[in-house]
Amino acid sequence: METLPAEETVDVGPPWPTKITVLLREGLLPWQELNVTAFLASAVAAAVPELVGRPYEDGDGTRYLAMFRQPVLVLQADAGALARARAGAIERGLPTAVFTADLFATGGDAENRAAVRAVRGADLDLVGIALHGPKNTVDELTKGARMHP
Repeated sequence: METLPAEETVDVGPPWPTKITVLLREGLLPWQELNVTAFLASAVAAAVPELVGRPYEDGDGTRYLAMFRQPVLVLQADAGALARARAGAIERGLPTAVFTADLFATGGDAENRAAVRAVRGADLDLVGIALHGPKNTVDELTKGARMHP
């Protein structure tokens, strides 16, 4: 099997200048927390592809998918904190993803987008959001949220 080409640039390591954060609403079921986190993280990867590193390869030459170059912080907060973080992120132009309670009952991507489109931003029943931006800004927007247990 072909080996990976040499890195053309040096990966940026800690401390990272930006932060990827998933903010979950308190009280979700465990399967909901995992589902929401996976969907929201995929949105950040799609919107900011430079955050994704290079593919992995083990000692046998088996290749694996690339992952984010930096950690994803998962936090919890109440519904009001999610709404404030969403509004602040939109106001600042940060890449933002939303997951609403309605999406637990839809059957696919087109239905998901229609469910979000049907509600004004300030009225979304948010169960999770994902943000990417400068560390200080993301920290400010998620102030008071707690690390997910």
